[in-house]
Amino acid sequence: MSATPNHLPRIRMSGRSFLALTLTPEAPLADWLAALDQQIARSVGFFAGKPVIIDLALMQAETPDLAGLMPALKERGIRVLGLEGGDRTWAAAAKWDWPESPVSGRTPAPTAEPATPDTQPAPPVSTPLVLEESVRSGQHIVWPEGDIVIMGSVASGAEVSAGGSVHVYGALRGRAIAGIGGHAQARIYTQKLAAELVAIDGFYATAEEMDPACAEKPTQVFLSGETLVFKTLP
Repeated sequence: MSATPNHLPRIRMSGRSFLALTLTPEAPLADWLAALDQQIARSVGFFAGKPVIIDLALMQAETPDLAGLMPALKERGIRVLGLEGGDRTWAAAAKWDWPESPVSGRTPAPTAEPATPDTQPAPPVSTPLVLEESVRSGQHIVWPEGDIVIMGSVASGAEVSAGGSVHVYGALRGRAIAGIGGHAQARIYTQKLAAELVAIDGFYATAEEMDPACAEKPTQVFLSGETLVFKTLP
């Protein structure tokens, strides 16, 4: 007997946000892919299982080697969730499987009117995520709404990503990514710097690129221009 409408299961629908990495290729593409290979070699598994958006804003229809970009990314195991900033009519993109991005590209920020004493903007709401235990190897913690405070350590092979700053009261041995929503003022604090990778607002440093004077010491990391600065804590 067929099911009647009164006996059909309910369809559950809900909203869900997710974190996607954005890669912005630059010409010459051969050099950019070589730099990408170095990043993959320095931080094995960094892209594993992560959705990636490819921003083609720096590409042109006539950019040399553009046709081979998507196959090259696929060969490197990078899972492309969407493409932005390009034009699907480009001849070089004719054979691409052009996935639609889940976001509609960058939206220009609205022009704000001058604030008056009676209409001062409210400060942004930031809710920290406090973890009482250490983050174990293989765990990936994402908190876009604000800071992440970890009362323990971050093990090698673990990753924490925060919209604000990352505070680690123990040792930071895995990866810490701060300012994932474009917050350049975010910082990373740890009582013992032994990280595989740290990043703020898209700018990163791997273990061999960190200041050796801060190794195994209480350290803060912050962004100055486009450079990550490492400074020991008192």
